[in-house]
Amino acid sequence: MGIQLTDDQKKAVTGEGALLVSAAAGSGKTAVLVERILYLLTRKEHPIDADRLLVVTFTKAAAAEMRTRLMVRLSEEIAQHPQDRNLIRQQILLSKANISTMDAFCLNLIQDYFEYLDLPPDFRVGGNGQLVLLQSQAM
Repeated sequence: MGIQLTDDQKKAVTGEGALLVSAAAGSGKTAVLVERILYLLTRKEHPIDADRLLVVTFTKAAAAEMRTRLMVRLSEEIAQHPQDRNLIRQQILLSKANISTMDAFCLNLIQDYFEYLDLPPDFRVGGNGQLVLLQSQAM
């Protein structure tokens, strides 16, 4: 079920435009973001398709947690409204949603558009050993 939100959290959930949530650990950031995403997917006028969202976090664990919580919340909503075709559609589209770490998003962006960046198609991210070597050479 949905969580109890403070007034500021409600503003974050239903506000218009892009959103940056910054708060202390354990303050409910993930819960607020999940409710905001659910709000955007399910609003009556102009719902956004799940695969059109970009949600970036700092860790793989946080991205996985976000996706899991969204699946759970969508499942709860579908249980309450089993005939709602938009909810079912959003649950399907969620598998394609771009929920990732910042580095994974940037890497995908570079991989998708390497030719515009004048990069070779076989570019790769350096490993720790390579990065230490390059750093030493640069110094």
